Amino acid sequence: MEKYKMNFEYAQRVKRLPPYLFAEMEKIQKEKKAHGVDLISLSIGDPDLPPPDFVVDALANEVSDLKNHNYSFSQGEHVFREAVCNWYKNRFGIDVTHDQVVALLGSKEGIANIARAFVNNGDKVLVPDPAYPVYANGSTILCDGLVVPMPLLEDNNFQPDLDIIDTDNVRMMFLNYPNNPTAATVDKHFLKKTVDFAKDNNIILCYDNAYSEITYDNYRAPSILEISGADEVAIEFNSLSKTFNMTGDRIAFAVGNKQLVAGLTKIKSQIDSGPPVYIQKVAAAALGVYKNSNQPEFLRKNNQVLQERRDLLVNTLTKIGYPCEAPMATFYVWVNCKEDSVKFTTKLLDVGVAVTPGIGFGKYGEGYVRITFTQPKERIKEACERIVSIF
Repeated sequence: MEKYKMNFEYAQRVKRLPPYLFAEMEKIQKEKKAHGVDLISLSIGDPDLPPPDFVVDALANEVSDLKNHNYSFSQGEHVFREAVCNWYKNRFGIDVTHDQVVALLGSKEGIANIARAFVNNGDKVLVPDPAYPVYANGSTILCDGLVVPMPLLEDNNFQPDLDIIDTDNVRMMFLNYPNNPTAATVDKHFLKKTVDFAKDNNIILCYDNAYSEITYDNYRAPSILEISGADEVAIEFNSLSKTFNMTGDRIAFAVGNKQLVAGLTKIKSQIDSGPPVYIQKVAAAALGVYKNSNQPEFLRKNNQVLQERRDLLVNTLTKIGYPCEAPMATFYVWVNCKEDSVKFTTKLLDVGVAVTPGIGFGKYGEGYVRITFTQPKERIKEACERIVSIF
């Protein structure tokens, strides 16, 4: 009698996922470390700076309160959603209500789940290229949508050309400024054009604003919700990960159109029970340090540290023949490497410096690499010396 054989074949939607280049690069980096290489990682967008003391103190207090260890609500605790409303008022001058806010287990989770609520099999989704892979993979492909790339070209300041987009059967659109990986920024004029485009074509606009607070040279990133008409078509994602250096705490929020927030909440009610109550209370206290639109003191200090690292990195790259503009936001430098991005990345790995090849962010990322400055200045200086040694 033939032995029963279990079928572990992946679902078709999983088969549609492209190869994950970052996993291969991580494997190579692990092998380098295993062979004793002192690897300086300028590839991961994970802040090395610690959370501010008031976050750590609040966490110690809230986690010790035994009432904070029960289930949360799918939409989030009242105290957290109220804090988000107050933050939008103080930071952007926007009035939002509790039913326009949903708590997230990190903004990546919300971005991945929004399409589940609104995208049907075969619907088209406009996705920037290059971009954070979750827009195309976690959200679109795994929700049976069709990815329609929007090229972000240097000649157009890494902004999509909305005038040439075919909007037939397009259901949703993702945008992200300040941008990962290009570090590009936009003004309200562009955002107004985008909102009008979405309204005119009945497209849901998903705006990822996770880097809104990591800014330099007096630049202050806007919210899509500052734009007239945005509350009719848009939902904005933001996070405490970058602002408060809390990437591992997985606490974020989405704010915007009530129907979009309700749809996302409906999905979340079926798959999770909300972020831990104690994390939400800590996050509420953290957001409360914003008293107006100005950056709080801790953030000004953190951004000054990052700016010094940015300038060191940009100046070094320019001197060796890879000129790049100093970004006004994020902690990334997007560099035209003038060759195959994986080959360039491999060269740097040979001297113990890890960066991210642009092709990992999409077709139009080829020819570029993303370099982060989330390492201490001394390590970035050492990385710069190693890079100089091979060029």
